[in-house]
This record gives sequence, C-alpha cells and structure tokens, in this order.
Amino acid sequence: MPEERNLIEELDLSFHPLTQKLWRDFEMLFGLHGACGGCWCMFWKLRGKDYSENTGDSARQMQKSIVDSKTVPGLLAYSEGYPVGWIAVEPRSHYPKLAHSRVLKPVDDQEVWSITCFFVEKKHRRKNIAVELLKAAIEHVKKNGGQIVEGYPVDVKTAQPAPFVFTGTASAFRQAGFLEVARNSPSRPIFRYTIQ
Repeated sequence: MPEERNLIEELDLSFHPLTQKLWRDFEMLFGLHGACGGCWCMFWKLRGKDYSENTGDSARQMQKSIVDSKTVPGLLAYSEGYPVGWIAVEPRSHYPKLAHSRVLKPVDDQEVWSITCFFVEKKHRRKNIAVELLKAAIEHVKKNGGQIVEGYPVDVKTAQPAPFVFTGTASAFRQAGFLEVARNSPSRPIFRYTIQ
C-alpha cells in the first residue's frame, strides 16, 4: 500500500475537533446543501418525522446549537489549510436513532463511542481519507477517556454512490484496525476498535 501512503503524505492531513471557532469551515465543507440532502449530520440525532421535517437550515441550526453548547460532534480533516473531510464521533447515547435500530442494536452493555458519519469533499474522495479520519477518531476518543470505538459501515460487493455509504465502508474500518463484532443484516456489520 505504498501508493496510498504517498497520497496521504501529499495531502498533509491534520485533524481538529469541531468547535465554534471552526464552524465556518464545517459550513464550507458541507456546502449550501448541508452535505447529503440537507442533513448537516443530524440524521442519527433525530428520529422519524423529527428528521424529515428538519433537514436543511433547521438541521444546520440544530447542529450549530450543539457546537455552541461546547459539545464536540466530530472532527474536521484539513489539507493545506482547507477542510476536506468530516467524521462524526460521540458517545453512542448522543444518537437516539441508534437506540431504536434493530439492525444496529447494542452488542453488549459496554459504553461505546459511535462513528456514525463521514463526508469527504468530492475532489478528495478515493484518497484513503476515510481511513485517516478513523485513526484520528480513535485518538480523539482516547483523549476523552473512551475505550471502545464502534462503527456501522456498509459492506457491499459493488461500488456505491457516496450518499449511500455515509457511514463508511467495511474495508476502510478494516484498514484502520477495527474488527467486526456483529452483523444483524447482510450489508450492515458493526465494527469495533478497543483502545489499549
């Protein structure tokens, strides 16, 4: 994998928690449409109608309120001073939709941090940034006292459009050192990384 390593070195990536200070960068990365269909990374935080009735500017305001409350909902990846990627990572309890998912139900009663979303700027896709975001998320969780990082990638045999793999791909999780711990659906495994 030397080619992939060279790509990452060329990009000179750095990672920073999303805080009020970086909010404008988050908006720049997500663009006018809030990443995917106006989600503003609120998909896992709102259930049913609460989500469908609050996409777009409403979701943006909700996410901004979270950041303004000094809660860090994830990390931004930067290359040459510009935001190029995003990963959402917080304690599982911050994601109400996960609590009601049959496919992604808890594996056990251990406290975990969940990785629920990725977004990489179009021209920076297919450069292994998702794997680097995963590694940065592990470090972030470690710094915050967490011990288990969990993700819910899509595991499919054929290439999918980016909006369908917003939770990441199983191959990216494997490359970052995560192990599959459960699978309640053929294409939706649960991966974990245990911090030593």
